Amino acid sequence: MQTRTLGRTGRAVSEIGLGCWQLGAGWGEVTDDQARAVLHTALDAGVTFLDTADVYGDGRSERLIGEVVAARGDHDRVTVATKAGRRADPHVAEAYTRDALRMWVDRSRSNLGVDTLDLLQLHCPPPAVYGEDAVFDALDELVDDGWIAAYGISVETVHEAKQAIAREHVATVQLIANVFRQRPLSEVVPAAHEAGVGIIVRVPLASGLLSGRYTESTTFASDDHRTFNRDGSAFDVGETFAGVPFDVGVDAARRFARLAPEGVTPAQLALRYLLDHPGVSTVIPGARSPEQALGNAAAAELPPLPSEVHDQLRSLYDQTVRPHVHDRW
Repeated sequence: MQTRTLGRTGRAVSEIGLGCWQLGAGWGEVTDDQARAVLHTALDAGVTFLDTADVYGDGRSERLIGEVVAARGDHDRVTVATKAGRRADPHVAEAYTRDALRMWVDRSRSNLGVDTLDLLQLHCPPPAVYGEDAVFDALDELVDDGWIAAYGISVETVHEAKQAIAREHVATVQLIANVFRQRPLSEVVPAAHEAGVGIIVRVPLASGLLSGRYTESTTFASDDHRTFNRDGSAFDVGETFAGVPFDVGVDAARRFARLAPEGVTPAQLALRYLLDHPGVSTVIPGARSPEQALGNAAAAELPPLPSEVHDQLRSLYDQTVRPHVHDRW
C-alpha cells in the first residue's frame, strides 16, 4: 500500500483508507464481530487511515475502532479521523459554540480511548459556520490544549470546499467525488493541492452503485440510508448514490462496468480513477465484509489508468449523470 501526505497534518496515510460509517449504523445490520473483522482485514491489508464520526451509531463506530486499534497496538501506525457537529439538535450554526465543540471532542476522545484525536473534522456544518471566526478560534484552542492534533472540514459543496481551503489552519477537506461526481476533481482538488490542504474522498463508489452489483429492482433494508434518504429527508441527498437518481445511476453504472479491464472489478476501477488525481490524499470506501475491504485495498496496486479511459469516464459522466448533479454540489 502506497502512502500520501495528508495535507497540513504532515501525516503519511494509505492511499486507500476505510470509511467506517457502516460499522456504526445506516447501512443495514452489521454485527460487532463483522465490524471487527472488517477493521482487522483492512489494517492487515495496509490501510492506515480510518474515518468515522461521533454520530455513526451514536459512537458505536468510534468505540469499535478504538477497541481494535488498541488491541493491535496500532496507535502509532494508524491515523483515525472523526467528525463532530451533527449531534447538535437543531443542527444550526449557533450550536457550534466553544463549549459544544469541547464536549463533542471530549466524548470522541473517550470513545476512541485517546487523549488526542489525530484529526477532527467539522461534520458538514451549516453554511454560516465557514464565516464564523469564533468557531475556528475554538478549534485552534483545542489544538493548543492537545485535545486534537489537527482539524479539517467535511463539506457538501464545491463552494464550501473553497471556503474551507481558504482557512489558514484547516488541514484537510473531506468531500464527495467519484465517476458520478466529477466537478470537485477539477474545481477543488487542484486548489487544495496548491494550498497544501489534504483531500479525503468519501462516497467513492456512489453508495455502491459503481460496484456494478445493483439492478433497477435492487432493494435495501429499512435501516439503510439508501432506502430512507433517497429524497434527502434525513440529510443531504447528495450523500446517497452521490445524488444521482437510482434508475439513472444503475444504467450509468452498467455502462461503466464494461470499461473495467479483465481481472479488475468495477469498484477497483472507480477507486483507481480517483487515485489518478495527485491532489487526492486518501480515498475512503466503506466495507461491510472482509472480502470488500480486501478488494478495495487491492485497487491501490493497479497502475494509473490510460488517458483514453479517463476520456471515456468524462464522456460517460457528461452523457448520463452530469445534468443531475453538476450544478447542485
